[in-house]
Amino acid sequence: MADSSFDIVSKLDQQEIDNAINQAEREISQRFDFKGTGATIKRAGDNGVEISANADDRASAVLDVFRDKLVKRQQSLKILDAEEPRQSGRESKISVALKEGITSEDAKKVGKLIRDEGPKGVKVQVQGDELRVSSKKRDDLQAVQQLVKSQDYDFPVQFTNYR
Repeated sequence: MADSSFDIVSKLDQQEIDNAINQAEREISQRFDFKGTGATIKRAGDNGVEISANADDRASAVLDVFRDKLVKRQQSLKILDAEEPRQSGRESKISVALKEGITSEDAKKVGKLIRDEGPKGVKVQVQGDELRVSSKKRDDLQAVQQLVKSQDYDFPVQFTNYR
């Protein structure tokens, strides 16, 4: 019998992030407390968001609206890496990086956890920014998924390629 396997990844759902940004833009344009503050939120490349307003607290409030919209769209807040508000002329800006992929250091932690606490006979391979987990028994793979889900990592975890 061939080994069954799945991949542990940390990917961004770009469409859901775009939807969250659009919803945040709409809410900012309609809310009374944002009138006249010049508050905006927009994409900054594929893995970034730029927030600006005329004061630090208004920029932070825009970030809170964006976080709220991400949660409503079932996106983990662990993907956000927001900087402190910085002055740029008359505006306050916040750069938010969107984290994607599992670093090699984090992959080693997950691999060690699976080897130490997971079922025997489960193999883990690091493949770039994802991990491939394989075993002869599908039940062992499901046990590994439960084990990984139960841990609190500083990155979101998804399981793909289950075969």
